[in-house]
Amino acid sequence: MSGASTEPETDQELSAEPQGEREEDDQAVTPLELFFDLVFVLAITQVTSLLAADPTAHGLVRGVLMLALLWWGWVGYAWLTNTVNVDEGVVRLAYLAAMAAMLVASLAVPTAYTNDAMVFAVAYFVFRGLHVVIYERSTRDRPDVNRAIRQLGPLMLLSAALIVVGALFDGAAQIAIWAVAIALDYASPAIRGADDWSVSPEHFAERHGLIVIIALGESIVAIGAGVTSPELDAQTIAAAVLGIAAVGALWWLYFDIVAIVAGRRLKAAPPLERNRLARDSYSYLHLPMIVGIVLLALGLKKTLGHPDETLKAVPAVALCGGVALYLLAHIAFRLRNVRSWAPRRVVAMLVMCALVPVALTVPALASVACVAGVLVVLITYEVVRFRELRASIRAVGD
Repeated sequence: MSGASTEPETDQELSAEPQGEREEDDQAVTPLELFFDLVFVLAITQVTSLLAADPTAHGLVRGVLMLALLWWGWVGYAWLTNTVNVDEGVVRLAYLAAMAAMLVASLAVPTAYTNDAMVFAVAYFVFRGLHVVIYERSTRDRPDVNRAIRQLGPLMLLSAALIVVGALFDGAAQIAIWAVAIALDYASPAIRGADDWSVSPEHFAERHGLIVIIALGESIVAIGAGVTSPELDAQTIAAAVLGIAAVGALWWLYFDIVAIVAGRRLKAAPPLERNRLARDSYSYLHLPMIVGIVLLALGLKKTLGHPDETLKAVPAVALCGGVALYLLAHIAFRLRNVRSWAPRRVVAMLVMCALVPVALTVPALASVACVAGVLVVLITYEVVRFRELRASIRAVGD
């Protein structure tokens, strides 16, 4: 495999079953994990509400920081449940306690930068602390993984403690301290390395696919929450239909081929490369996907409120720029996985960026129509242009 080819040959290679053995402990996502993830439905909804309440550049920064913070908390538990069984005994109770802590933190999200900063910070610290404790106690029979969590755990707790420290301040100081905490969190696994961890590939890929669906679900909720008219008129209905078309297109772009190829690539990778691939492709590169989806949700929510009016600056950036960010994450995701890139998605991303100034001058309904139209054209092109390749990739394992 050489260079960053723009041709689909790397995808063709991955259309065959991987030759490596399947992980013995690989399993489907459990009902407890699905139940746990429900609290993140609320968390993502609360972040959208935080953004909608302050649709300014300052509010956008705060919202993205909050989402990055919540995402890394979820990532830690995704690695935990990928490694150990949390559905038995005291560990199950601790896992449910962590869910309760995240519920409290989620409830405090809309006022986390004002009245409820300390409530959010303490709940988040408990959430992260329980993660470290469960991980350490559950891996004592696995020396490599236990050594890894013992080395990384103090950095996790330090980051969570900085969130509590930041809650003592307000304004720019709070944001700055929380940004440092987030930077420490995200840098720690890259500095520490991923060699001692263990990844069950099918479970890991499925878990991240499900969190993408949760984020997409928030976009659908935002469509309903954005409707303010007491009666459904033609413009509102049209905006809702176009909105669901845009959300459906994001689903298609991820799950039709990308998720399949990425999951297969993760499964085929040797253990050490698999750990790094899981960290980079899923823990890191899924964040901009989630941020992009949440920004789209914000744009749709503002559109449904007044589809005949022009969007303000931040909602316009959220609507078009959110999709552009989502596409950029897909481009990086593919580069990391198969060392190739899709020029068509680069073009679509650039078109989305170019639509931002357009969205500032035309009715919101027209802006959503443009976004949905570009995505539909992109999908149609991919389906027609790569019809045989797509069929071969999707046929494997059926």
